[in-house]
Amino acid sequence: MSIADNIKFLRKKAGYTQEQFAQQVGIKRSVVGAYEEGRAEPRLQTLSKIAEVLNTTADAMINQDLTTGKIPGPAGERVKVLSITVDENDRENIELVPQKAAAGYLNGFADPEYVAELPKFRLPMLPGNATYRAFEIHGDSMLPLVSGVIVIGKYLESINDIKNGKTYVLVTQKEGVVYKRVFNYLEERGKLYLVSDNKNYSAYEVDPIDVEEIWEAIAFISIQFPDPNTTTDISLEKLTGMVLNLQDDISNIKKGLERNDS
Repeated sequence: MSIADNIKFLRKKAGYTQEQFAQQVGIKRSVVGAYEEGRAEPRLQTLSKIAEVLNTTADAMINQDLTTGKIPGPAGERVKVLSITVDENDRENIELVPQKAAAGYLNGFADPEYVAELPKFRLPMLPGNATYRAFEIHGDSMLPLVSGVIVIGKYLESINDIKNGKTYVLVTQKEGVVYKRVFNYLEERGKLYLVSDNKNYSAYEVDPIDVEEIWEAIAFISIQFPDPNTTTDISLEKLTGMVLNLQDDISNIKKGLERNDS
């Protein structure tokens, strides 16, 4: 595959016209056409800017076929960097990230020395063919799980493996460590949508480039039984509707900005 094919595919998937894309990159529309038709190739500095706008890397634009719908950009590369610890029998520990350590974890998740200092434990009932980590959640956005509950997550290597409607702990550059129900719209919109089970909280979108680690929630530990009065009646269908409404709102905002610019 050529750079031209990658640029054209990712530009269309992101929803940009050639004119809009040219404005984002800071080049002329005719130059975008030349790139996409293979009549010219961008210099490295311009290619880096193109990759930034399209949420990938210059290396991926040059060396990978991005038209498959996969997202092999920076987020896909970073989530494969994982530090672990083992016990005296060479079995992987489950490291615990307490609430007070969540901010530090964002800076130290790839540092073996930092991870080695985290509290550790084992759960013998978990399958031994995966890596697990525990996160103490904060707040009431995921009721009936309350602040202080420990969520056990299974490590996912690829952001493309996220399944709509399941709950995950995401380690993100902008939002920090968050536990949410996630909807994967990478192929359609190039975004993840994070939804709270507590309907008093608004859904929001996350760029894949911001995701550092992904942990699929498989269990939780709590010293409190869930309060039935805090159980929400929100269904997966309602959550999907919230995500779609969010996409519509974002599209309307972008259209309004375009009209104002013109």
